[in-house]
Amino acid sequence: MNKYKETFGVDISKDVFDVYGSVCGHSQFKNEASGFKQFLKSLSQNSLVVMEATGYYHYRLAQFLYKNGISVSVVNPLSVKRFVQMKLAKVKTDKSDAQAICDYALSNQPPLYNALTDVQAECLQLFRLMDSYLKKRTATKNKLHGEEALGIPSRYAYRSLKRDLKHLNMEVKGIEDRLLELVKQEQQQQLTLLTGIPGIGIKTALFLVVITDGFSKFEKASQLCSYVGITPTIRESGSSVRGRSRISKVGNKKLRNLLFLCAFNACKHNRGCRMLYERIVAKGKSKKLALIAVANKLLKQAFAIATSGLPYDENYVSVLARG
Repeated sequence: MNKYKETFGVDISKDVFDVYGSVCGHSQFKNEASGFKQFLKSLSQNSLVVMEATGYYHYRLAQFLYKNGISVSVVNPLSVKRFVQMKLAKVKTDKSDAQAICDYALSNQPPLYNALTDVQAECLQLFRLMDSYLKKRTATKNKLHGEEALGIPSRYAYRSLKRDLKHLNMEVKGIEDRLLELVKQEQQQQLTLLTGIPGIGIKTALFLVVITDGFSKFEKASQLCSYVGITPTIRESGSSVRGRSRISKVGNKKLRNLLFLCAFNACKHNRGCRMLYERIVAKGKSKKLALIAVANKLLKQAFAIATSGLPYDENYVSVLARG
């Protein structure tokens, strides 16, 4: 049973956000400070506001409401989409999306939102910026390679690309240094413990600490694995449907990609991960599936090390990581 006096579903776009209250119905506000304040005034005590995770758009409103004492929940858009599909709804508008989110919240018990600290907010912003620079750097390297393959017909173009690459390298290095400085302020010990795990580099360790709030957001390793989206799903139904096992891909894509890359290194230098990889491949399973399993194990090792406060020990960590 819903314990809140009224539940609100919020659908956010660039300029406005539509709200559907379980009692008051539909309304719309500007997606800016004045609209936030107007919406806050319309809320009664003991209200729950539920919105989808929509990148940049949901963040400001969620932080504003949280800091003003309103219960907020930020849910996975895929969960709401599946809920709507189960109801066989055909009409899709901003109003109907807000109502669907409200209905979803009334039928489920969405977890409450915990506002990011200033350090977490800056770290996540820096990670997004670094991703953008890394993509540009890769594109620039590819263009340079293309110029070299052509014999560098335009030295001006080639030198311009070299200057651009140098600038991008400087920006990436600056962001990495700032991230390290921020995380060290609050989680120096965890950072040291995580980078002591063979296979986990400084970038992945930084992102793990930031996204999990020092691993305080999860009680079990299995919860963290589900959040990241590296929990295998089985596709079987009776005798007619047989499919390959695959990861759910419902979770934090950035962290999932980082761990998958770490899995390659872990297979070489992390004894527990190497044994797991070899065992799965020996059974005739695909190497990709084995790497996913390694990424899962690596994440469990990280959780065990970070929460226990004990340094990596290849003879002991496997026991801890079973939780």
